[in-house]
Amino acid sequence: MKGNVIMKVPTIEQAESFLLEAGELNPGPWVLHNRVAGICAKTIAEQCNDIDSNEAQILGMLHDIGRRCGATDMKHILDGYNYMMEQGFENNARICLTHSFPYKDVKAYNGQNDCNELETKFIQDFLNNIEYNDYDRLIQLCDAISFPTGATFIEKRLVDVVLRRGFNDLTVPKWKAFLELKTYFDKKTGQDIYKLLNV
Repeated sequence: MKGNVIMKVPTIEQAESFLLEAGELNPGPWVLHNRVAGICAKTIAEQCNDIDSNEAQILGMLHDIGRRCGATDMKHILDGYNYMMEQGFENNARICLTHSFPYKDVKAYNGQNDCNELETKFIQDFLNNIEYNDYDRLIQLCDAISFPTGATFIEKRLVDVVLRRGFNDLTVPKWKAFLELKTYFDKKTGQDIYKLLNV
């Protein structure tokens, strides 16, 4: 394994099984979005000497696995965390919580907070008490460049999310955080990731 971060993740076969089952429980374009995010993560990670590309793909594939529980909004983050913890995959659980928050504030979430007060506090406390690593950053980026139909420009995806889920006082800082992730991985890979992904 590359790097100094030990990841606890399922095999690619297990990840496929989790995603297939989730897609049967709650069919929708989110499944293809997750697949695209996984492919993007793998492709970018292959150009980084300290990120394991297989694990990056698995983390990308399962970042929205909480949607298996049905049509929820922010709650899918916590549902995914709880489900992956139950399966024994702590690092997938972590990504389920961190992928929507390049800007570490639950109020920056685009959409409805359908978590209760205790659940919201749990998410915010979790974010406050960790330092993001490159797996967190990579899946945040790949979530923001992945349409169900393939990789896209980050600006197109961010506008799409706002049109569907709304704009709030922290949307602009969150957008800046996403754009900083793009710059970060351009530098880390030594190239424009859009060219790498054939956007």
